[in-house]
Amino acid sequence: MINVSVIVPCYNEQATICQLLDAIYGQTYPLDEIEVVIADGLSTDHTRTEINDFQLSHPQLEIRIIDNIHRVIPSGLNRAIEAAKGKYILRLDAHSIPNLDYIRNCVKGLEEDSGDNIGGIWKIRPGAPTWIAKAIAIVASHPLGAGDARYRIGGEAQEVDTVPFGAFRKELFNRIGMFDETLLTNEDYEFNVRIKQSGGRVWMDPSIYSIYFARSTLRDLSKQYWRYGYWKAQMLRKHPKTLRWRQILPPMFVLALLGLGFLSLGWNLARLLLAIIVILYAIVIFSIGIQMSLKHKRVSLAIGVPLATAIIHLSWGVAFLWGLLVKASVNEPQK
Repeated sequence: MINVSVIVPCYNEQATICQLLDAIYGQTYPLDEIEVVIADGLSTDHTRTEINDFQLSHPQLEIRIIDNIHRVIPSGLNRAIEAAKGKYILRLDAHSIPNLDYIRNCVKGLEEDSGDNIGGIWKIRPGAPTWIAKAIAIVASHPLGAGDARYRIGGEAQEVDTVPFGAFRKELFNRIGMFDETLLTNEDYEFNVRIKQSGGRVWMDPSIYSIYFARSTLRDLSKQYWRYGYWKAQMLRKHPKTLRWRQILPPMFVLALLGLGFLSLGWNLARLLLAIIVILYAIVIFSIGIQMSLKHKRVSLAIGVPLATAIIHLSWGVAFLWGLLVKASVNEPQK
């Protein structure tokens, strides 16, 4: 009998999908109680071939592929949930590797009623064997880049605002609705907002963890945080009270740079304030870079960490402000 349905939104993930399936196959939870439902956004690479080949060589694990014709993540999640047979729904991503007790510990948390959404932490690893990829991975799990997001920086088991991926009772979706298909990003955060508004809890347990591969280039990092900032602004149109301090600081920083930059054209005091802000910011990010360089014994981090930090802050901040001005339309595939 299927007890757990692992749902995976997927698009052009031929390089990583089998790593995820291997990790699911190796779980300590009974395989005959697990199914994997992959919502594929009509991949144009060999993702489906990789999945089919894995299924042929691992017949003990039930794997199904369904079409996600809208090619956006929340749509894929919803179609997978509708097709799921399990009592519990557990979301994973194609570029993650859950630890071997991941499913068992998620189910345990749900059965013990620790929360309505049970999740854990990311152990962030570089997306490539390059100096800048290493720096990006460090910043993505550092408070300077992640703020107080517990699933990135760690901590004791506790109630939180959000967790990556998540495990739920299937009946929860009947009670509060499905994932919001108008949000290309932040659909999980928005869903967690509705859980808490309904009186439920989002619970983080550090014994539940997965390996997450960070972006490998500054260009990809900028695109990622642009999406985060832009779609956070879109989510605020529906839930304006959900804004956290870690999310408002980057747009405030950008506004300060833009405002003082404009005023400095004819006001010496603005020019002085702008210089002070830029110098102080540079001191902070380069200090962290030097600290990480000494800690990890890699000179390149002294440059890489400040670069990645600035990209995160500026991309998020500018995109957030742009998102407040421009209402989104859902017309792009999941990434």
